[in-house]
Amino acid sequence: MLPETLTMNSSTFEDFQADAMTAGFDEVLERQWPPGTVLDTHSHSFGIEAVITQGEMWLTCEGSTLHLAVGSTFTLAPEMPHAERYGAEGATFWVARRRPR
Repeated sequence: MLPETLTMNSSTFEDFQADAMTAGFDEVLERQWPPGTVLDTHSHSFGIEAVITQGEMWLTCEGSTLHLAVGSTFTLAPEMPHAERYGAEGATFWVARRRPR
């Protein structure tokens, strides 16, 4: 879990963005993935906290796979290897990114 985690209780993207920036995140955006997209194992230089707002995805990390649907949240530390697979309707999620200092 990242420090200063978000509560993920925001009802709009604007609220989520404001909460994330107040919590010290560097960037907040909405990501949309087409149906059936598969991203093989990769990592990012930043940590994230995200909430699924539409569709579903499967996140594989450290040998476990989580099925995430609308309202599900997840966090990833910087450089954490993970893979992503998106459902038949694709997925949309709000994501806050924090670069290590």
